[in-house]
Amino acid sequence: MDSRTPAEILAYISDLGCKKIQRKIPAELILAFLAGAFISFAAQGTNMMTYNLFANPDTYGLGRALTGAEFGTGLMLVLLAGGELVTGNTLIIVGVLDRRIKIKKMLLNWLLVYCGNFAGCLCIAWMSYHSGLFNSSDGLLGGMTIKIAVNKTSMPFYSAFLLGVMCNWLVCLAVWVSSGSRDFTGKILAIFFIIGLFVVSGFEHSVANMYYIPAGIWAKQNQLWLEMSHSTSAELAGLNWGAFFTKNLIPVTLGNLLGGAGMVGVIYWFCYGSERPQKAQN
Repeated sequence: MDSRTPAEILAYISDLGCKKIQRKIPAELILAFLAGAFISFAAQGTNMMTYNLFANPDTYGLGRALTGAEFGTGLMLVLLAGGELVTGNTLIIVGVLDRRIKIKKMLLNWLLVYCGNFAGCLCIAWMSYHSGLFNSSDGLLGGMTIKIAVNKTSMPFYSAFLLGVMCNWLVCLAVWVSSGSRDFTGKILAIFFIIGLFVVSGFEHSVANMYYIPAGIWAKQNQLWLEMSHSTSAELAGLNWGAFFTKNLIPVTLGNLLGGAGMVGVIYWFCYGSERPQKAQN
């Protein structure tokens, strides 16, 4: 049998959550750092692919499509190479509902992985900035990096929250569906299409934003990139570390938690909890 049923996926996710909380803290932090780096590589790579397309309204849709096609690489690396991503780990809620995992253990895992993800993202953002990568096309990539960060720190709290809910609803569905496959090809296809849908839709992912916004904050120190961003003085003044946390990271994180734990973990536990086998098949 090449795939798991939804009830078997539920059992598999519950078992996986138990393994995650039992992992030693140093290993969990390192895997979280790697996951943050993997998502940041995907974010940087999609920026490089599409920076000249988003500047033109006639090619904006093409830019979205290419971004969606490439960004799933980040989650593929997390799930297939090995990494701990806080948005995916919201599914540990299944083990809590099964009374196999204590809530405080789940929350500790979320905190550790969140910090590790943040460190990995900051590392790639810092290296991207200092490497001169943003000078591509006479600074156009740097300008786009700033513009993306400006847009993300300019949205209302409730918009960031709702976009975060829809984002991690799809991200955790990608984790869920890929868990139903027993081979790499099936997992890759599941991740590719579902993550592509979230990216094309313009939803908000907290870990990706740990790259996008710090990269933009650092990039605005460069006068050429500032000019290429075509941002107003007011927009640039609003791009700072305080706005990063209060106007984006906090609401998006809360939305991600609800979208993953609530819209996927809790709902599928309620629907399939009584149908699953006692133990997930390997």
